[in-house]
Amino acid sequence: MIGVLIFSLTLPMSRIAVAELHPLLVGLGRALAAAVPAILMLWITRSRRPTPKEWRAIILAALGVVLGWPLASTLAMRTVPSAHGAVINGLLPLCTAAFAALGTGERPSGRFWLWAVAGAALVIGFALREGGGAPQPGDLWLLLAVLLGGLGYAQGAQAARTLGGWRTICWALAVSAPFIAAPVGWLAWHAPVAPSPAAWLALAYLSFFSMFIGFFAWYRGLAQGGIAKVGQVQLLQPFLTVVAAALLFNEAVPPSTVICALAVIAVIAAGRRAAVRGARP
Repeated sequence: MIGVLIFSLTLPMSRIAVAELHPLLVGLGRALAAAVPAILMLWITRSRRPTPKEWRAIILAALGVVLGWPLASTLAMRTVPSAHGAVINGLLPLCTAAFAALGTGERPSGRFWLWAVAGAALVIGFALREGGGAPQPGDLWLLLAVLLGGLGYAQGAQAARTLGGWRTICWALAVSAPFIAAPVGWLAWHAPVAPSPAAWLALAYLSFFSMFIGFFAWYRGLAQGGIAKVGQVQLLQPFLTVVAAALLFNEAVPPSTVICALAVIAVIAAGRRAAVRGARP
């Protein structure tokens, strides 16, 4: 729940940042900024190096949540409101469960999948309705973000079972830093205007909360309680994001967005009690 509360502000903060900064700078820059305390923590605590099996999960987690989800979701925030993105983001628990079944050995029941697919159908219908019968470019970026986020959540949680939640995200950030340092430097050097304090604060939140501290709690929770089942706690995130967009960021939120967010939460939450068989030892 702590992780979800932190993540719920990610899309509104991304929308503030991309209003003044290049989306690629926001998407990659937050990962590079978060890599600094991550590397320091690994060095100060003299953390052991991951095993080959853990490295595989960490690299996939980095591709999903350090590079893929931030980039795709940030690009989406150029064209769609954060409340709209929150509804599409409601598919994350379904994608997390799917990747947990494919890569970690968890086996959600048929009833679980039935409710999850029903929630996905609601989200797709909402996106088509908002786009006048066709998906918007922002919707496609959000769907890609959801797929990559589900992969990163499942693989990171798998590594966290033996490595620990905070070490997993720290290693994912550390291994990504050499590949993103040059692009971030180039984008920062060619930034056309100096951003406002609000843009800097939004980027700081994305870097040190959404990209770093939030994963301490999130990966630990997924590793302890089961990826597919605990991942359903994220069903609260669309509603929290919609509320934050309206109350904290003065974003206009149509009633249809609120209704759809609540419907997605209710439908997929109905599958939370469905059986999930754990991974084989």
